[in-house]
Amino acid sequence: MLSKVRSCAIIGLEGALVEVEVDLSAGLAAFMIVGLPDAAVNEAKERVKSAIKNSGCVFPYKRITVNLAPADLRKAGPAYDLPIAIGILYAAEQINLDVTLEDALFLGELSLDGSLRHTNGILPMVALAREKHISSVFVPAIDAVEAALVEGVTVYPVKTLAQLLAHLNGERALEPYVCDPTILDNAQEPVYGQDMAAIRGQEHVKRALEVAASGGHNILLSGPPGSGKTLLARATPSILPRMLIEEALDVTKIYSVSGILPADMPLIVQRPFRAPHHTISHAGLVGGGRMPRPGEISLAHRGVLFLDELPEFGQNVLEVLRQPLEDKIVTISRAQGTITYPANFMLVAAMNPCPCGYYGDPVRECSCSITAISRYQKRISGPLLDRMDIHVEVPRVDYEKLADKRNIENSAIIRARVQEARERQIQRFAGTKLTCNAEMGPAEVRQFCSVEASAEKLLKTAMQQLHLSARAFHRVLKLARTIADLAASETIGANHVAEAIQYRPKIGH
Repeated sequence: MLSKVRSCAIIGLEGALVEVEVDLSAGLAAFMIVGLPDAAVNEAKERVKSAIKNSGCVFPYKRITVNLAPADLRKAGPAYDLPIAIGILYAAEQINLDVTLEDALFLGELSLDGSLRHTNGILPMVALAREKHISSVFVPAIDAVEAALVEGVTVYPVKTLAQLLAHLNGERALEPYVCDPTILDNAQEPVYGQDMAAIRGQEHVKRALEVAASGGHNILLSGPPGSGKTLLARATPSILPRMLIEEALDVTKIYSVSGILPADMPLIVQRPFRAPHHTISHAGLVGGGRMPRPGEISLAHRGVLFLDELPEFGQNVLEVLRQPLEDKIVTISRAQGTITYPANFMLVAAMNPCPCGYYGDPVRECSCSITAISRYQKRISGPLLDRMDIHVEVPRVDYEKLADKRNIENSAIIRARVQEARERQIQRFAGTKLTCNAEMGPAEVRQFCSVEASAEKLLKTAMQQLHLSARAFHRVLKLARTIADLAASETIGANHVAEAIQYRPKIGH
């Protein structure tokens, strides 16, 4: 007998419908899986066989052929265990034949005892079910909260294969899982590792980070060792605005597909902070591999990518950042096909001014030659530097500031200002896909960045004296727009433009 059960594959971050066809025929007992399965899918044969036996059912010793259609789509991972088991039992008439399996999606990895394990990529799979108008989805109980984030689909949490069979045979119905609609509002306040109140001095750097966080701008911190660059960068997540529900779902989808979604946190509510080591590979940063996976820039989507010791990263690795910084996506092309991942992140980079770190320091003398300094700084190309909206010097902190006992602004106060500025931007961009000033293109800059006459004069002078590129000109305007938002000003004044220009590198690139 032939049976058909629906399941799902993951291509990039999107789901693709897979039909699991099971045929039982007379002949020598055999179990074959066809349709481009990988090793994990092929090993399903042993897991399914044991799970069926240990769930109180009879495994049919016939010629079993399982076809995963479409046959030209590569199938990976253990999510096909459950649909294969259901297909075999239905074909063996151990499930009520009056039950229609057409309008249901089955997902999950089986243990040998018939219980269901956590499965990666549940969120995009359930999103596909809604898109294809499939009304019911059966998922492992541990993944029910994640699956229920998608509205318009009935999610059934399944603990064991026996429990699912009892439901399908009408013996004991499963209760659908209902998601808490206020899950984002009721989320606990995130606990941050660092707070701005712990950092003494560097007020101008904190201001620059506040501007960067408000508009989603890229920032480069440069200064001698021990001046607090890394500490300031690691405190940045504590001043970032709250995520919108759409942003939270986007990030959760990436973490679900990557298999790093925490079991106790089905919805990522805290903006990501990724800090890869400078020895990271090209594929590790942008994504890729034999079976392409999201890289660090996609895992930092809607959050912060922190690159410490920027010149120590391989030049080829840094250059691949140029396109994602502009397009907010990364496209990976392989022989098997092309996959696009989102990569809308805020880049925070830190570097020393020279190999020894003390070039330009007023206290310690630099021991590097002019050639060594030039070679070190040239590791970061002009085009990449041009994409950094804010360049800020982080000087050494003197004793008086370090020993100062007075209370200083904590992250919560700064975050409240950042949140207000971001909400102004969300209102301004209502009806578009934009969420912050850094995402504006030239057309949006012309539309939303109205400049006062005095500010226009200042911009013209800056263009001529700093030799700003067209890209740098637009970035200055976007930065000035963010500074104006922090000041609750509708138009961009000369003081806003002056501060934005101040954040450009001293030498035009």
